[in-house]
Amino acid sequence: MNGNPITGAGYFFRGLSMLTDKRLRAFVILPLLANVGFFLLIGGAAWSFVDGLVQATEAALPDWLSFLTWLIAPLLWLTGGLATGYISTLIVLLLTSPLHALLSEKVEEQVTGQAVPALEGIGPALLAIPRGIFREIRKILYYIPLALFVLVISFIPGLQAFAPLLWFALGAWMMGLQFVDYPMDNHQMSFREVKVACASRRLSSLGFGGVVAFVAGIPLLNLVVIPAAVVGATLMWCEELRPRRHR
Repeated sequence: MNGNPITGAGYFFRGLSMLTDKRLRAFVILPLLANVGFFLLIGGAAWSFVDGLVQATEAALPDWLSFLTWLIAPLLWLTGGLATGYISTLIVLLLTSPLHALLSEKVEEQVTGQAVPALEGIGPALLAIPRGIFREIRKILYYIPLALFVLVISFIPGLQAFAPLLWFALGAWMMGLQFVDYPMDNHQMSFREVKVACASRRLSSLGFGGVVAFVAGIPLLNLVVIPAAVVGATLMWCEELRPRRHR
């Protein structure tokens, strides 16, 4: 079997429920604070940009089309909010990936009762930031050709109707890879092995990644999506993806 999308989605909500666990609290707080800080920084810039765009749109509309402002303005604000959520999430993932690896390590040790020979403490995690950034760039380089392919599909008559579904599927797949990478990287497994593992349980990976992709685009809710997704992906690794030699 290739997994179950319902089970996959459930890992995220199980991860969300574990964020209050006092044994994980210290490893949740730092990524959460980073996410809040970047969200406020990017959100302030996005607010100014969208506000200027709304005003420019209102000024450009002739009087007889002014009623369109009631339609255009909410769409601009909604788009700006979703974009801010995605961008802030991406930046936090890029800059704080070693902290997420540390959270994943502690979750796996708690679930399995076995020590994970990965990052031991905040200091080594911070020293691993350059390596973590390089690994995040590797994921981006994998994503770009796939995104370009879907972009081309978006402009082909007859096929463009499938573009929204393809964009969501791509986002779900990438979010699955993104977060499953943390527990697998803790075991010195390559990004190629991450892709193979997720493909072996594709439906579970898409179910998990789909929920993460959806929540990541919702302002305020996206503040907790990163630690919840790290914990959820680690649970999926422990229960579905982990090879026998790690059990």
